[in-house]
Amino acid sequence: MNYLIALVVIIFDQWTKYLVIENMAIGESIPIIDNLIYLTSHRNPGAAWGILAGQMWFFYIITVIVIGIIIYYMETYSKGHRLLGLSLALVLGGAIGNFIDRVRFQEVVDFVDVYIFSYDYPIFNVADSSLVIGVILIGIITLLEEVRKDKKV
Repeated sequence: MNYLIALVVIIFDQWTKYLVIENMAIGESIPIIDNLIYLTSHRNPGAAWGILAGQMWFFYIITVIVIGIIIYYMETYSKGHRLLGLSLALVLGGAIGNFIDRVRFQEVVDFVDVYIFSYDYPIFNVADSSLVIGVILIGIITLLEEVRKDKKV
């Protein structure tokens, strides 16, 4: 089931990116909610906030390692732990979604542009969202496990 969740993330991520590529010029922005959310066609040659721009081989190697680790954890630790399985599936789907972009285009297609008050948050995509949600859930699971261990002692 976890691999199916990852596959759904990958398909939805790639479909939304396809729509942006086919229907918007780079830099074009469409307001969804004025002064809050826009669809903005953007390309990122790096990682979050554009760091390590153009270092594709680094991203290829790191992503393959991360995917291997995620699959290992899914197979080893998520059996019987549904929330951990979901979390890892979200991270896996997000990692693969952006990896596909890096292999195909040597950059990542981003399009969700959010303004928080006057701050223009870095533009992101479905894969990024999936990664962040998965990592946050893993953090929560880890904290809950620590609290549970402390209560047993």
